[in-house]
Amino acid sequence: MNPPIELSSTFVGSGDIATSPYAYGRFDTPAWGPFEAALGKLEHAALPGLVYGSGLAAIASTLSLVPRGGTLFMPRHSYQGSLQSAGEIAERCGFDLVTVDIADTEAVIDALDALEANRSVADEDPTADDNRGVASAMLWIESPTNPMLEVADMPRLIAAARDRGILTAVDNTFATPLLQTPLDLGADVVVHSVTKYLAGHSDVVLGAALTSSDDLHVRLHADRSMRGAIAGPFEVWLALRGLRTLSVRMERAQDNAAQIADRLSSHPNVVETRYPGLPGDAGHDRAAGQMSGFGAIIVFCVETAQQATAIAEAVRLWTPATSLGGVESLIERRRRHASEPTSVPEGLLRLSVGIEHADDLWNDLDAAIRAAHVA
Repeated sequence: MNPPIELSSTFVGSGDIATSPYAYGRFDTPAWGPFEAALGKLEHAALPGLVYGSGLAAIASTLSLVPRGGTLFMPRHSYQGSLQSAGEIAERCGFDLVTVDIADTEAVIDALDALEANRSVADEDPTADDNRGVASAMLWIESPTNPMLEVADMPRLIAAARDRGILTAVDNTFATPLLQTPLDLGADVVVHSVTKYLAGHSDVVLGAALTSSDDLHVRLHADRSMRGAIAGPFEVWLALRGLRTLSVRMERAQDNAAQIADRLSSHPNVVETRYPGLPGDAGHDRAAGQMSGFGAIIVFCVETAQQATAIAEAVRLWTPATSLGGVESLIERRRRHASEPTSVPEGLLRLSVGIEHADDLWNDLDAAIRAAHVA
C-alpha cells in the first residue's frame, strides 16, 4: 500500500544522462515520483508536479521565469515571503515588480494594458535598449490572498494575461486543488507551500510547482536542479501520506471555519471578520462562482495591536504560531512581522482553523476575545 522510501542519491547507469531514468539524486529520484504524480493529477496538470525543498523555493523557481527587463505583477497583499522574495529577485535579476489590488479586476487589467503600451513605444524606438519592452511578463495571483482573503476574478484575469502574452502563476496554497484548479482556467504555473494543507501535519517543509507546458516544466526542472532546491525522500514520503487525508481534513476544517466565522461576524468585540463563506464578505459572490468551497482560513480585526496580541496569548486550545493548514488550529497577529505590508491592520488576527471540535474552538476564542477587551 505504501511506496518505499528511496534513500539513494546515486543510480547505476552508463548511458547518456538525458535518456537514463535516473542519474543523480539532485536531478530526479524515485523518492519524489509518487507524490509528484499524485499532486499533478489533483491539479489537473498534464505533467507530474515538481517538489521543492520549501514553498519559497518553488516560488523563487517560478519567479525565475520572469526575464531581465520583464515585469512581474503581484498582489499587494500576497504572502509576505513572496513579496520579499520577489523584491530581492527583481533587484538582482533586473525586472520590474508592480504591486496591484488583485480584487480590483479593472485596475489589474489597466496595469497589464499600460505594460502593453510601454512595449509598443519601445518597439517603435530603434534606439531603445534591447531589454525594454520585453515580451515576457508574469501576473502572480493569490486567491484568496494571504492574509487579507481578497478573492481574484481568476477566469477573467488569466484570460486577460493570456491575451496579452503574459504568463500567469497562481499560488494555490490556501484553496488547494480540492477547491480550485487554476490550470483548468488557463494558468501557466501553480505553486504550493506543501508544508501547509497538502502535507497537513506541521511536520515537513516542502513546496511544489506544476504546469502543463513542456517548455515551462523543463525550465523549472532545470532551475530546481541547478540551484539545488530539492526535497528529502522522507519528507516527500510524509507529504504523500498527508495528501491521502487532504479531503477529509479540509472538509472538517472548512465546516469548523464556517461556524466560527459566522459567530465572529456578530461578536460585539470584533471590528471586522473576513471569510469568503460569509454572505456579506466582499469576495463571497466571486468565490462562490469559481470555488467549490471557501477554505479554512479566517481573519478578524480587533481595535488595537495590544488587544490582538493579548488574544493570541490568552487562548489555550488554539496555538499561537505562524504557519497554517495543519490539523491543529493556529492563531497569529500578522503585523508582528516587520515585512508584512503596512496596509494590513495592526489588530488583524489570522486563524488557521483545524479539525478540533468547533464548540471547543469557539469557547476558547470567545473567552480570549472577551478577556482582552476587558483588559
